[in-house]
Amino acid sequence: MKVAIGIGVVNDDFESVGTYVREAEKLGVDAVWSAESWGHDAVTPLAYLAAQTSKILLGSGIMQISGRTPAMTAMTALTLATMSHDRFLMGFGASGPQVVEGWHGQQFGSTVQRLREYIEIVRLAVSGAKVEYDGEIFHLPRPGGEGKAIRSAAKPRSVPIPIYLATLSPKSLELTGEVADGWVGTSFMPAHADVFFTHMRRGAERAGRDWASIDRMAGGSVEFGDDIEKLIAPRKPGLAFTLGAMGSRRHNFYNQAFQRAGFEDVGKEAQRLYLDGRRAEAAALVPDEMVVGANLLGTEAMVKDRVRAYRDSGVTTLRVDPQGEGLAGKLDTLGRVVSLVHAVNAESA
Repeated sequence: MKVAIGIGVVNDDFESVGTYVREAEKLGVDAVWSAESWGHDAVTPLAYLAAQTSKILLGSGIMQISGRTPAMTAMTALTLATMSHDRFLMGFGASGPQVVEGWHGQQFGSTVQRLREYIEIVRLAVSGAKVEYDGEIFHLPRPGGEGKAIRSAAKPRSVPIPIYLATLSPKSLELTGEVADGWVGTSFMPAHADVFFTHMRRGAERAGRDWASIDRMAGGSVEFGDDIEKLIAPRKPGLAFTLGAMGSRRHNFYNQAFQRAGFEDVGKEAQRLYLDGRRAEAAALVPDEMVVGANLLGTEAMVKDRVRAYRDSGVTTLRVDPQGEGLAGKLDTLGRVVSLVHAVNAESA
């Protein structure tokens, strides 16, 4: 099992982010993933980090497809792959209706078909072939216009650029297993991995793909301590936000994934409370079991058990959010969890 970190939605302190990622690279972290919502984009920070690192992989987690044409995503991918010497991992996803319609002004819907066609066009463009495509959603060149099929002026890479999908619904998970090189997982608990992997396996089997060829990335916050209750409490508001605010009343794919894992009543009621402005009540409703199941908390022995749980569930890349006081504290936690992952890997070997 590999180790990845995220840099979140960066605000202003890119210098500290650069230091964090350089030190993470020294600790043996395999990949760093950016984020994108409606502030800073997922791509520019990776270019910044590419110039400061030499080995760590650089993943976009995720580029929102509603904000970019497939050709633009292909151009971006070729640029980052070239400047980083093939360290770029191209992660993208459909996002949700609030961002797609409220921020990008695009219609939300037909997400699985849109993702499928998007991937096919991106792969066509980065391969160096002429981009001609006639799908249900995308038509290139545009019919009836003056455009013609164009081949990328950038040279294709000798190493294919991996495509990762951030998916949560059953049909989109099947698509991930069918066509993607990797999965960017959220709302994941090892004890309920079947909520995701059953659908991904179905897609892989339908396409005749080897399940082992798909990188499955998931994880959570890591914090060491003897008082587990003290570690649980601060994480309930964040989970309440996920259940309540990460989408509309109709479409909250994060919430629905937790519901499929057995938290149906909690998911529905926490969303209702959160959207009604009763955020403290929504946080209080989040059970300890959900917090523990979605993170790596406790003593070193407990965290090591959690690492094993992720490995045994089928996760191949453990993405961690190390907690600690200041940069030094975060790096200390990160170093400890990297050592635990190596120890668990040695056990399985």
